[in-house]
Amino acid sequence: MRSGAKISSIGVYVPPKLLTNADLEKMVATNDEWIVERTGIHQRHIVEPGVATSDLAAEAARCCLKRRGIEASEVEMIIVATVTPDMMFPATACLVQEKIGATGAWGFDLSAACSGFIYALQLGAKLIESGVHKKVMVIGADVMSSILDYTDRSTCILFGDGAGAVLLEPTEEGEIGFVDFVHEIDGSGGSSLYMPGGGSLHPSTAETVAAKMHFVHQEGGAVFKVAVRKMAELSETLLTRNELTAADLDCFIPHQANRRIIQATAERLGLPEDKVVINIGEYGNTTAGTIPLAMNTALDRDRLHKGDTVLLASFGGGFTVGTTLLRWEM
Repeated sequence: MRSGAKISSIGVYVPPKLLTNADLEKMVATNDEWIVERTGIHQRHIVEPGVATSDLAAEAARCCLKRRGIEASEVEMIIVATVTPDMMFPATACLVQEKIGATGAWGFDLSAACSGFIYALQLGAKLIESGVHKKVMVIGADVMSSILDYTDRSTCILFGDGAGAVLLEPTEEGEIGFVDFVHEIDGSGGSSLYMPGGGSLHPSTAETVAAKMHFVHQEGGAVFKVAVRKMAELSETLLTRNELTAADLDCFIPHQANRRIIQATAERLGLPEDKVVINIGEYGNTTAGTIPLAMNTALDRDRLHKGDTVLLASFGGGFTVGTTLLRWEM
């Protein structure tokens, strides 16, 4: 009989340096009230110069392994979801593997912007369910400060740096773990949230740097409308397919892009505030790191317990959308 897959451990890491709204007031034409009202963000964590995505990812992975009480050598696979890899190649997963000493693991990076962690979760879960592996590490990590224009108030206020890692293992008797998922991409929205420079289309040159093509570009209004609609639609599809309603959920953990997006999505689903995890005020949007960071916040706040029915939802550049239904088994 084929086993299911579950999250057996979690670890997170954010750099200690804070960038508050008061700090941003000194850098760009904005203010604390404006930022909080429109995004819900009060502060974000930012790396020091020379600290890379693999450093954050490795710290989160070590925390995850320590919590589980196992050695890195037991990990068989590492998937790193990120849009800010240390470099084009080797993959950040290779760098993390070396840093934590996971000598028996193979792995790769996955690029799906803010949906990257949810997408990577499904890949890891399917490898567990198939019986190919028994211990898969899935990491969502981004150093968004490395691709932000701190003269552009529409983007620089939104993002922070951070990482989260989970260990996936086979379910035991009586456990359920991962139940189902619905994912979707819409390439027509790619130009609404993207970084135009640095790839094969626009390789790095003095001209692309001068044109600020290596920074995040976003059409905030378009992203907001599509994010709310698509996260709600896919969540409703997932619940209906599994003969569930919002009342059956114990915890909703959405991507932390904007407090208003989260609240609007929850409202469309008919979810009360006490079932929705929101920590964007503390971390900002850490892209692939938001959902594992929010999972950890839910645990810290005693909002997540073994046996809970949990819905994850994300939306990101691409456009990418993802939803996952699971039973929490930690």
